[in-house]
Amino acid sequence: MSKNQFKGCDYYNIDELLTDEQKMVRDAARQWVSKEVSPVIEDYCQKAQFPKHLLKGLGEIGAFGPYIPQEYGGAGLDHISYGLIMQELERGDSGIRSTASVQSSLVMYPIFAYGSEEQKRKYLPKLASGEMMGCFGLTEPDHGSNPSAMVTNIKDKGDHLLLNGAKMWISNAPFADIAVVWAKNEKGRITGVIVERGMKGFSTPETHGKWSLRASATGELVFDNVKVPKENILPNKDGLGAPLGCLDSARYGIAWGAIGAAMDCYDSALRYSLERQQFEKPIASFQLQQKKLAEMITEITKAQLLCWRLGTLKNQGKATSAQISMAKRNNVNMALEIAREARQIHGAMGITGEYPIMRHMMNLESVITYEGTHDIHLLITGNDITGIPAFK
Repeated sequence: MSKNQFKGCDYYNIDELLTDEQKMVRDAARQWVSKEVSPVIEDYCQKAQFPKHLLKGLGEIGAFGPYIPQEYGGAGLDHISYGLIMQELERGDSGIRSTASVQSSLVMYPIFAYGSEEQKRKYLPKLASGEMMGCFGLTEPDHGSNPSAMVTNIKDKGDHLLLNGAKMWISNAPFADIAVVWAKNEKGRITGVIVERGMKGFSTPETHGKWSLRASATGELVFDNVKVPKENILPNKDGLGAPLGCLDSARYGIAWGAIGAAMDCYDSALRYSLERQQFEKPIASFQLQQKKLAEMITEITKAQLLCWRLGTLKNQGKATSAQISMAKRNNVNMALEIAREARQIHGAMGITGEYPIMRHMMNLESVITYEGTHDIHLLITGNDITGIPAFK
């Protein structure tokens, strides 16, 4: 089966709902992924290494902070364009999308939305180009779904802050130049600070032994009496709502990204089923295989419409956190189910690196948990429709 012959899935002519700019951005990202990511990603996944050479290209295609205004180095695109970029990157690999998603939504967004003008000028242009890379420190070893219970803390020492604590499961940590870290101040208020690599007492040990997101760099953030200048505080928003606002942006990108992984699995399964012969005919001619394929394209189409509508609401400033949670939960679960069905269509070949199926499946097992677990997002919807929180 020939590689890099991917064709997008558009069963409901959704392209007609996109602007020319949105399609141009999507197509540019699609071409870049086919040329730069697809040919090498299996090898990097097998080696459990992050392909750092791709960072420059990600910056060049506008994958870092595409919705950040041009005056700060971004492309000034709308949120549907951002989603389409994430879709194409995750078609390549969830780890590549994670890198861009963290940089865009969890590093650049809080600096843009909550930072001072000086911080925006200092960091955003370099982050947009990929000259500087960042990570986001919220999750702790003992506090994932309940970030308000974090123990990482900052203390006011007069001319500086003293930061202590640890964060875990941090994408980009091993090579990040800066970290946007959330910690409690002496009043118990959650505050964002920018920590720079090289600050004494700040280390980023890498996480090894992963069976998922193997081509993504994951690590810890350890703070041992780190002196942080007061000008590194994000001054324009604090409290738990600040990091949760960042997660809304990231979860929105994940909802789009998961479609890309599903599309890649479906595309591979369709091609394989048309070429694989059993009982003297292609397996695509059998009813059970057609059932799998028909359900795949149906679920992908539903997810595309969900994201297009969500993106339209986000462009209008109307998308709610609960709506974003629904899309993230639905689309990642959809992609994981499609990956599992696609593996069945590929038979034994589906477990090999010759096809992308098992890699996507393993990656999605992480995506369905991070940035809000599958169950927590369900309870967010439940809370929204009943008014009764079930997880407090």
